[in-house]
Amino acid sequence: MPFKPATPILKLMRRLAALPAADAPATPRRIGPAGIALVKRFEGCARLRGDGLVEAYPDPGTGGAPWTIGWGATGRDRFTGGRIGPDTRWTQAQCDARLAEDLAAHAAEVAAAIGEAPTTQAQFDALVSFHYNTGAIARATLTQRHIAGDHAGAAREFARWNRAGGRVLKGLVRRRAAEAELYLSGM
Repeated sequence: MPFKPATPILKLMRRLAALPAADAPATPRRIGPAGIALVKRFEGCARLRGDGLVEAYPDPGTGGAPWTIGWGATGRDRFTGGRIGPDTRWTQAQCDARLAEDLAAHAAEVAAAIGEAPTTQAQFDALVSFHYNTGAIARATLTQRHIAGDHAGAAREFARWNRAGGRVLKGLVRRRAAEAELYLSGM
């Protein structure tokens, strides 16, 4: 019998077989409420003045740069131009808007770093909190272990990121423990 090209139904069946399973969990791409609460808990919206404005404060690890304002914002001041420094003042609404922008950007970077690795919402939230604080998602062994499916090993890696300015900080120890706890709650 001579070879016959695939029928339209056979082509369709092959295409359907190549699709991911319908019950396969999708990797989250946005930080959820638990992650936002974790970031807010540890960043705080410090230095509220009597006039209702929030003022910048020095990094606790260095006593200076990077200056921080609101929910942990550093770097460029999108509202008044320049960089965040000792004279920076924002409204609460500006602090909240900057947090939303920064969390969306950090979530996109985490999503890019972990690719299609199976990830629960709790794991994603913990990874975004970690990245928001460290900026290290692309280079951390934690990320490599997560991608490899070694979730217990990834959870242990959080604790290694407890230093700022060369010193172990109690706040970072507590934050990393909370991130690891959230990460493991999604398993």
